[in-house]
Amino acid sequence: MIENQKTLAGKTSLKGKGLHTGAQVTMVLNPAPENHGFKFKRTDLEGEPIIEALAENVSFTERGTVLQKKEASVSTIEHCLAALRGCGVDNCLIEIDGPEVPILDGSSKFFVEAIKEVGTEDQAAERKYFIVKEKMVYEDAEKGIKIVALPDDSFSVDTLISYDNSILLGNQFATLGSLDDFESEVSNCRTFVFLHELEMLMKHNLIKGGDLDNAIIIMDREVSQEELDRLADLFNQPRIEVKPMGILNNLELVHHNEPARHKLLDVIGDLCLAGLPIKGKIIATRPGHQSNVEFAKMMRQEIKRTANKPAVPAYDPNKEPIYDINDIHGLLPHRYPFLLVDKVIDLQEDFVVGIKNVTLNEPFFQGHFPTEPVMPGVLLVEAMAQCGGIFVLGQVEDPENYSTYFMKLDNIKFRKKVVPGDTVIFKLDLVTPMRRGVANMKGTAFVGDSVVAEGEFMANIARNKA
Repeated sequence: MIENQKTLAGKTSLKGKGLHTGAQVTMVLNPAPENHGFKFKRTDLEGEPIIEALAENVSFTERGTVLQKKEASVSTIEHCLAALRGCGVDNCLIEIDGPEVPILDGSSKFFVEAIKEVGTEDQAAERKYFIVKEKMVYEDAEKGIKIVALPDDSFSVDTLISYDNSILLGNQFATLGSLDDFESEVSNCRTFVFLHELEMLMKHNLIKGGDLDNAIIIMDREVSQEELDRLADLFNQPRIEVKPMGILNNLELVHHNEPARHKLLDVIGDLCLAGLPIKGKIIATRPGHQSNVEFAKMMRQEIKRTANKPAVPAYDPNKEPIYDINDIHGLLPHRYPFLLVDKVIDLQEDFVVGIKNVTLNEPFFQGHFPTEPVMPGVLLVEAMAQCGGIFVLGQVEDPENYSTYFMKLDNIKFRKKVVPGDTVIFKLDLVTPMRRGVANMKGTAFVGDSVVAEGEFMANIARNKA
């Protein structure tokens, strides 16, 4: 099923203060064109520089994720990005008139509400995914951090957090099986901080915008009421007490495992920096912004590596083919030894995928490099042409009454040898709409994940003579 990219249906804005800088900022989330992705624009700086939300632009990951390009930076971006991804948005220009995204209540809740207020709209371009095809692992054994991505048909996240010095947290687990549940299960989960971290951050002139309403404060040591009163006065808040479960009494948890769910939220936001939505199962143990970003960088490298490489069609030998060899006999006039397509596994409006299993019993191996069998390149081209012929015949109601004739072959290239034991996957893509029975197609032949041959084909369909 083809999914279209989405953007916002209109502009929406939020105002608030940055957690660490205390600066009052206004953010405007704008619709953006297809394939734009997420970008931040610093409207308060000369030239209004734009910073792409990509892992290679991350400059800092302590207590939040910071993007930087030349002299322009924007920090604490993860909650906003998580909301965009959780709401199914692919393209958004985020204008901001300060150096830090507002912390609001420490979750993604208000970002989601702002996005829902204007809604989203489909765009013409197809949504592109980073598809996890094999196990990926990032590990920091010293810190007990491990992030794993496994192949899956959809996106899901499991997180496990563990704090040995905290009676309250100990081990917590959270899971999100689908982004459809992001709003209800994850978006309102707030960031958390231990009391000792709070004091350290204050001493280092950070959290200038912090208050007791935008984070869960977890008590990791005994404190006197006098010290709690001092803390409340420092944040200009009413007097506070410690609840029996070890958090301050200024707020109620929205979930019993809210800290673990917030870590899951951070994983979603930081992995947006891979640049594409993900199809795969993410399992994160003790994740943090640094590990999340390092994992996003691994994904970015794989995306770049495969950017110009044709995608190999998925082939499941156990799946029933569209056409088996008996069906192909009824469609093509070719017979042994020139019928070179064993089955067709996919046939859509604009492409066809066929299979050829190469064995040592092929008749051409008797005379073509018999001591080192190599399938003749011209027969790879013929096999691609036969797949193209099946595609063209699929455009008429009575294909048994038609034949396909090739008018032109261009840019034929042979990349690797095909030898006995190989399974060749042929994909023929329609380049331009068919007109007057003429089809222009791009053909690619794969063995494993390698391209072995490719070319351009022009074919004409003609009714058979009686």
